[in-house]
Amino acid sequence: MKNHIANLGVIYAHMNHVDHYVLTYGIEFHEFCQAFPDLSNLLLLRHRYEDGNFNLHTLLEYVDADSIKQLIEDNVAAYGDFCWIDFDDEEALNRLDGQEIAELLYLGHIKNHLRIPFYRKLNNRFAYLSHEDGWLNKTYYRTMDDFYITLGSSISMKLNDKGEKTFFGRRKRKEIPEIPVEILYPFIEEMKEGMIISIEKAVHTRTSVEIPIWVIGDFYDMEEMYEEYKEIHDRPLDGKIVFDRKEKEWKAYVK
Repeated sequence: MKNHIANLGVIYAHMNHVDHYVLTYGIEFHEFCQAFPDLSNLLLLRHRYEDGNFNLHTLLEYVDADSIKQLIEDNVAAYGDFCWIDFDDEEALNRLDGQEIAELLYLGHIKNHLRIPFYRKLNNRFAYLSHEDGWLNKTYYRTMDDFYITLGSSISMKLNDKGEKTFFGRRKRKEIPEIPVEILYPFIEEMKEGMIISIEKAVHTRTSVEIPIWVIGDFYDMEEMYEEYKEIHDRPLDGKIVFDRKEKEWKAYVK
């Protein structure tokens, strides 16, 4: 199943609001970067990228802002573990003390924090920890609105990638915008329980796109999560997000 992540059209999100992280299935690195085009340098904690720069102080490799596009084009899902934390500049890395470096090594290896991984010296917004990227991602967000930006952007990208084709086989102009963060606020409690958004089961009509949402529970094993998802098709929806084509705006409906 893992080889078909990009084709599933399903996003699972389980939020830990206290510790500032979200477990997700179905959101990939390139989609994350699309949501944050101004992403700065990335300190690579676990990876197989071959063209990174080397920092002598931390003995870790990093990718600068100018090279992130090259990393995006690499097959990061094939790395197995792919973990990074963003930072402002290399001088910030050189100011890290031994305890902080140890915490970062632990974070990349265990995929859990000794303390919530936001560092004044690095000024980081994220800590991105994935296994077979898109299959299981654990991402820390300094500001949880950044997760809603990620989610809204990813849903829009998936819808547009599956867009209808014209008579000549060309895809129609991308017309579905990103979902504003305030549209996703009503689902915060559902995401704390574990929520699935099924883009593949979206109902497309001339006037709207309706994306179903179910509360599915707390999963760390994504195979178990997906098996559960296959069993809920006939269950009443717990909510939906709707794009009104005429008004060109998103709306939220929560049960």
